[in-house]
Amino acid sequence: MGSDPFIFHPYMRPLLALLIALTASAADRPNVLWFIVDDMSANFGSYGETAIATPHVDRLAKEGTRFSRAYVTAPVCSPCRSALVTGMYQTTIGAHHHRSGRGELKINLPKEVTPTPKLFQQGGYYTCIGSGLTDLDFRGLPFGAGKGKKAKTGGASRLGKTDYNFEWDPAIYDSHDWAGRKSGQPFFMQVQLHGGKLREGAEAGRVQFRERVIRELGAGTDPAKVTLPPYYPRDPVLLQDWADYLDAVRLTDAHVGRVLARLEKEGQLANTLIVFMTDHGISHARGKQFLYEEGAHVPLVIRGPGIPAGQVRPDLVEHIDLAALSLSAAGLGVPAWMQGKDILAANYAKRDEAFSARDRCDETTEKLRSLRTDKFIYVRNFHPERPHLQPCAYKDGKPTVQRLRELHAAGQLPELSEKLLFSPTRPREELYELAKDPHQVRNLAGDPAYAAVLAEHRRRLDAKLVTTRDPGPESMAMYDSDMKPYVGKGSPEVERNIAQMKKWAAEGK
Repeated sequence: MGSDPFIFHPYMRPLLALLIALTASAADRPNVLWFIVDDMSANFGSYGETAIATPHVDRLAKEGTRFSRAYVTAPVCSPCRSALVTGMYQTTIGAHHHRSGRGELKINLPKEVTPTPKLFQQGGYYTCIGSGLTDLDFRGLPFGAGKGKKAKTGGASRLGKTDYNFEWDPAIYDSHDWAGRKSGQPFFMQVQLHGGKLREGAEAGRVQFRERVIRELGAGTDPAKVTLPPYYPRDPVLLQDWADYLDAVRLTDAHVGRVLARLEKEGQLANTLIVFMTDHGISHARGKQFLYEEGAHVPLVIRGPGIPAGQVRPDLVEHIDLAALSLSAAGLGVPAWMQGKDILAANYAKRDEAFSARDRCDETTEKLRSLRTDKFIYVRNFHPERPHLQPCAYKDGKPTVQRLRELHAAGQLPELSEKLLFSPTRPREELYELAKDPHQVRNLAGDPAYAAVLAEHRRRLDAKLVTTRDPGPESMAMYDSDMKPYVGKGSPEVERNIAQMKKWAAEGK
């Protein structure tokens, strides 16, 4: 049989692939559902957590593949989500500063970069972002409960979190839920959950949260049974907060269970690729915003058609890989410009390093970079002359950080807490051997026995900064533009911090 030269011309192959994808039956094209949870580390039974039960996420792990070493490329929500939704390092696309592009100066994606939901739309998928439940919002509460725009019942307000640092078209999402799709049309769904943020806020809100836990789960977690990292004192405030956080994990797990039950009821579970992960780790003094394991290591579980059941993968993966593997699973192909990789592909070459970066968070200027390899984590502090806990209204508003500052001021913190959390300066380089030091408390960067290891990781990070086109310092014009929405809004602490950042910058810090 002869071949059609038109069809097999190399320029026509991408078009042919698209036509095949568009005409394939729903049975051949899986739904793709991402669970993306706010502010939550890998505190699930399948990851070794013993203080609480998490049966639904554990079910996903039992029926799918669990990744034990998955990392975000940014331990802060908006840079992380910007990277996740594009499959690109946030530093490469200029979306690395938290809550940037909100002022007069805007950030646009490079011309070749297209958000993943748009790629799914172009492939015939119905795209949506919301709670995954038709009657509840991202907090697991009925629409209309509480205050603020997210509590409203109007259409767009039901969307899940779209905290991107670049200009984007809301039309990349067809709806807040897959219920509106055409018959037989596959869907791409981002289920955005409040996660660790559920227990945050003023004390009255935290009391209401604990009442909700008792109402929905029967009882709260006993603070006495909480295990804290060694650099946090066993103070009642910190223990209660960690217990509340574990209860937020339990509520999140229950929400996942309700979404799974809905998929089963609608006959969609068997044909849905499910990805469960979080946007970064727990919000604590060494977690969210920082590049240690507490901030950058996240759970990642994948379940669905063709995914091995009960498998544990220990190789290094990055959250930007989710876009590539999802597009590939849908038969849509991975764009050549995308930095993420299809980690489920038969010919996938496993990563030998994982890269993470933290930059400005709201008003607080920072620049941190890290590289994880098989045995080590290397962290470079670009502002070693500044303290670990720089002034930051968001962080300083949390009861845990407030309590740590109180104990520090009173001279009541343990030596390790003082050293790691309140040293007035930081080392320029940090090196930790993860198996021997899982909490990263012994910096090996100054140990002559590890000089060769340090030099190798320094070289590899330098190379990564080049290949990812890591940007230079933020311009003062952009900083001022992004700070303008904060100024004059009744937050003297923020304005004091802005003045402090500018003072340090003028002093060369």
